[in-house]
Amino acid sequence: MRLVLLGPPGAGKGTQAFRLSQILAIPQLSTGDMLRAAVAAGTATGRKGAEIMERGELVPDQLVVGLIVERIAQPDAARGFILDGFPRTVAQAKCLDGVLNAYKLNCVLELKVDEQHLLDRILGRAIQARENGEAVRADDNEEALSVRLAAYANQTKPLTDYYAAKGLLKTIDASLPVDRVTAALVEAIK
Repeated sequence: MRLVLLGPPGAGKGTQAFRLSQILAIPQLSTGDMLRAAVAAGTATGRKGAEIMERGELVPDQLVVGLIVERIAQPDAARGFILDGFPRTVAQAKCLDGVLNAYKLNCVLELKVDEQHLLDRILGRAIQARENGEAVRADDNEEALSVRLAAYANQTKPLTDYYAAKGLLKTIDASLPVDRVTAALVEAIK
C-alpha cells in the first residue's frame, strides 16, 4: 500500500501516519527525516543535500524525490509506505509521479479540518506542553498558524484537485476524535 497523507498544519498528519504505519506494517516516511539520515550516512544524495543546506538554500524537488526513491527501495518499504509531508506542491507531485514508475500510489488521504478547530488544537497543544514542562513549538500560536495556513492554501491545497483528477483522493473529516479518524482512514484505504 503506497499512500500520501495531506492536510493543513495541526490536522493530525503525524499522529495518523504513525497509526497507519503500525496498522499496515509499512514505514512512515518524512522527507525531513530522510534528508537528515542521508546526510548522516554520507550518501551521494546526502552530500549534495548538505552542500545545498550549508549555503542556506532549499533542497530542490529532484533531490528530495531522489531520497524518496532511495528510501522506498529498502526492504522495509517493499509492502508499501506512507509519505507524510510530501509532496507539498503540484510540481513536487509531478516530479514524484515521474520517478515512482513501478511504485504507483494507491491512495492520497486528505485530512480536512476547519480553521477554528485547527487553532483550538494548536493552542491546546501549546497549553499541554507548558503544563507538562515541555518546550512549546515556536509555531504553536495564532499568528504562525495563520501564515502556515496561507502557505498551505497557496501551495499544498491545489494537490487535492491534482490527485482528485487522478481518482486517488479520499477526504476524511479529521475534526473527529483520533480513533475515529484512524478508523475512517483505514476504511477509505480498503
